[in-house]
Amino acid sequence: MCRIKFSVFTRKSKNMDGNHWLHYSHGALPQEAVVAGHDADGDTIFVGRAFYNNDLLPAKIIPNKGKAYVTFARQEIELENYEVLNGQNYVWLPGANGEVPPGAVRVGRNVDGEDLYAGRGYHAGSLTVGKVHPSHGCLYIPFDSDEVKIFEYEVLSRLIEMR
Repeated sequence: MCRIKFSVFTRKSKNMDGNHWLHYSHGALPQEAVVAGHDADGDTIFVGRAFYNNDLLPAKIIPNKGKAYVTFARQEIELENYEVLNGQNYVWLPGANGEVPPGAVRVGRNVDGEDLYAGRGYHAGSLTVGKVHPSHGCLYIPFDSDEVKIFEYEVLSRLIEMR
């Protein structure tokens, strides 16, 4: 009898910007997952991304809930499969009205080819990560089954070594 051992970890990918994304599901996370904030109930939120409706979207991952959440068409969408950003040397820099700072991490892309970025903002007692959608001029966060617009936020950026 042949036994195959499965893990929630399926494979590692690295995008062209040098960011490490790991495929996980059901609330599992790697040791160096990038923290984004906290939910209103105190659960830690991590930076992720997930495919939905042909878009690769920034996601909030809440391990205690076993899911990732994205925003799409004015709704919060729950997903069980996602990628987690893994690594160090990330910072959150100010942004507003769809703008992103130099060094902003491109997290995804919509079906129209527009780059999407991870941003975070305060809402109803939470510091929640979502998608900065430059052409819409805002950050969208998934929150309580809705898509919430935030105009002043922070953008996930990579520290760049100065020489």
